[in-house]
Amino acid sequence: MTINEAQDEIIEEFGGFDDWMDKYQLLIDLGNEQAPLDEKYKTESNLIDGCQSRVWLQCDCVDGKLVFSAESDALIVKGIVALLIRVFSGHTPQEIIDAEVYFIDEIGLKDHLSPTRSNGLLAMMKQIKMYAVGYGLKN
Repeated sequence: MTINEAQDEIIEEFGGFDDWMDKYQLLIDLGNEQAPLDEKYKTESNLIDGCQSRVWLQCDCVDGKLVFSAESDALIVKGIVALLIRVFSGHTPQEIIDAEVYFIDEIGLKDHLSPTRSNGLLAMMKQIKMYAVGYGLKN
């Protein structure tokens, strides 16, 4: 599945709900479905700067593709990071660098986050792109 196909799938899922309480519940459910991050990755170096809650993001390069895993101590943030992993994990650094992220605006997520959560979302996306640039330079 391409990055855009994953984004379109998320837009379709969230489009089934009109009420933002239902959308928040979907985010929480997605976060709860996310496999827990291995304790060895819950390190200071994997913590995302700029997030109000604690978010750890691990990135590994497997056969030229980046594989992300993450966890947060906040339910909604855990769901947001699950969406980001769904979109970006399993793609090459170049695909991630070139990707235009549009699902966040399309589902209205940015408009329904507090300023601190919005900053955290931007920090998570920035870190994903930084991993892609870093691994892209190595290849």
